[in-house]
Amino acid sequence: MKFAARLNSFGTRPEMQWSGLTGKPSVLQLLQRAATVKGLTHVDLNFPNHFRDADARTRAAQLADVGLKLNGFAMRYYSEPEFKAGALTHPDAAVRQAAIDLAKRGLDALRECGASLMTFWPGQDGFEYPFHANYAKLWDLQVDGIRQLAEYAPDITFSLEYKPDEPRAFSVLNNAGTTLLAIKELGLKNLAMTLDFGHVLYAHEQPACTAALVNKHCRLAGLHLNDAYGHRDDGLMVGSVNTIRTIELLTQLVRDGYDGVYYFDTFPDAIGLDPVLETETNIRTVRAMMKVAEKLAADAELTAANDRQDALASQRIVQTALFGNLWTA
Repeated sequence: MKFAARLNSFGTRPEMQWSGLTGKPSVLQLLQRAATVKGLTHVDLNFPNHFRDADARTRAAQLADVGLKLNGFAMRYYSEPEFKAGALTHPDAAVRQAAIDLAKRGLDALRECGASLMTFWPGQDGFEYPFHANYAKLWDLQVDGIRQLAEYAPDITFSLEYKPDEPRAFSVLNNAGTTLLAIKELGLKNLAMTLDFGHVLYAHEQPACTAALVNKHCRLAGLHLNDAYGHRDDGLMVGSVNTIRTIELLTQLVRDGYDGVYYFDTFPDAIGLDPVLETETNIRTVRAMMKVAEKLAADAELTAANDRQDALASQRIVQTALFGNLWTA
């Protein structure tokens, strides 16, 4: 299996890694610390955040030096103050063009790094108030901006990651349905989707069901694993709250033949956890869950129970896989 983790997490508890460090650790230092995680194979880099002090070729060389592969880039507008009121949907055409141009530079840098996955979370695109915006125009701006970027780099998979809100009160692409609708409207072959487990819960969706719909109508190019209570983006360790729902998602991914990277979008920095140990815990958890998921995906009785929507039979099968046969005398 291929595993990646949120690079910024490795700035947590810097005193455990660097003695006498003043200021924040550099991107290279974060990469070096990430490389100490047992089982970690890939990382994602944020653009433009992780390219303030180095160009694409330098970053690619640093990745090779520490023994990690690049999964792809995550486009980030939140660090740029001019996009606070919108990036692709900003009311000012000049600001929208600046957002397009910045993302194009990111696509160029991604190609220079030898990777082909751009995860695009349009978190700045949305609204706050009733009568705040012309909703139809807002949608058209969002879709047209995505079109320009996807058409600019047809050799790169442009993967949309939705979230109901935050930082905006309402996001334009706020759930799986709206995101699939945008992809269908655009009809471009290099468009795909990234599912974030916490975002899916936040959108009041069932993760495995959403994954099945994405597989049916689009392509799942990215997977962000974490856990949450469904009220916000908690970024908790994998399987710590919604264990069975996580296993069901993994089972669905096995059935659908997902072979991409399993990326941990968790927040050890929220309470100061050791980020190396936290990531290793996530890796061990997913490996253990995957053994169960592979068994369930191949279980003909479970498939039959699902087909006839037999909740009692399916729960018996799943609980037996997890805890042993509870129905023996």
